[in-house]
Amino acid sequence: MTVTAAQGFAASGVHARIRKEKRDLALVRSLTPATGAAMWTQNRVLAAPVVVSKQHLELAQPQAVVVNSGIANAATGQQGIADAVATAAHAASLLGLAQEQVLVLSTGVIGAPLPMDRMLAGLDAAAAALSEDGGADAAEAILTTDTHAKTAVSHGAGFTVGGMAKGSGMIHPNLATMLAVVTTDYPLEPGEAIHFLQPTVAVSFNAITIDGECSTNDAVVLISSGAARIERTDATDSAFRKGLCDVCAELAHKLVADGEGATLIAEISVTGAASDDEAKAIARRVATSPLVKTALFGRDANWGRVLMAAGSAPFNGGYAQLDPALVSLSYNGTPVLVAGTPQNVEPPVEGAVCTIELDLGLGSGSAGYLTSDLSYDYVRINAEYRS
Repeated sequence: MTVTAAQGFAASGVHARIRKEKRDLALVRSLTPATGAAMWTQNRVLAAPVVVSKQHLELAQPQAVVVNSGIANAATGQQGIADAVATAAHAASLLGLAQEQVLVLSTGVIGAPLPMDRMLAGLDAAAAALSEDGGADAAEAILTTDTHAKTAVSHGAGFTVGGMAKGSGMIHPNLATMLAVVTTDYPLEPGEAIHFLQPTVAVSFNAITIDGECSTNDAVVLISSGAARIERTDATDSAFRKGLCDVCAELAHKLVADGEGATLIAEISVTGAASDDEAKAIARRVATSPLVKTALFGRDANWGRVLMAAGSAPFNGGYAQLDPALVSLSYNGTPVLVAGTPQNVEPPVEGAVCTIELDLGLGSGSAGYLTSDLSYDYVRINAEYRS
């Protein structure tokens, strides 16, 4: 159910003492020559591992990924860059790889330096512990405020896609702090992986939010070992694309479900927009509204807050198109507004999932978004984060 589900991968997760008690250092490597790609946060404050890994991807195909939790190595200046480089170099020496073939990811407290003596000793232990059964340990080692590991797998005709992700807060596109490593044995040529990854991320990790905060460290990495010896066709490519999308969508759903303090997942659906881009802008605005999210925590179908948010969705320097006389809105399948007319009903908001469907009646544009409610515990968790 994780990064070692596909053929040709080994992984490990160890306690490097970056954190007090939990596993905090993961290592994933391909056992055969691999190809891959990654997508990164759009935050202008890029963490050192993002800077270094982007440079490495320009020079070589990724063969291994190092992930530490507890310290983000962000806003750490030139020392942070040097530490990220040293991490990749040490991992490469242990694995018999070139430094540029190793990607480094970090998550945790911003502004703190990595304890490099522990980091490098931890890498020694992680390399020694590499195993085709080590995926679960790796998935545990990348967590921060998450309450449990997040993994997913999809099996196709002769190939497998598996992945692990972490993220519970500071979740918002572009990329949603979240990290994901996805592996497959489906054969890909150098340069191909990004063309499968980009559209998949657009409808999964870039269509979720927990708190509207875009991290300095977000990354999604896809690596193919090519170990599945199958003949590629348009049909197998389509099957792989679906498998990759299924894994990323499941991981994204698990991120939102485990959002800091979350008690409910809201599935936002916008249809009838003037364009897909405007639909996404409106869905994002509804999904990030603190007023909508706190009402959901209170299990209150306060649809006026949804309408307010939808009417103020930033788009191209203004707001996305919306005519209130045409809008229809439903909670869990119960219409509360039809073509601008209130239906005078109070649909129950119960359980762990709520669907909010918004039809703008303008065109054929559509988009979906996943979000969570905003609870007292979210405030408590983040108030105590560094204590």
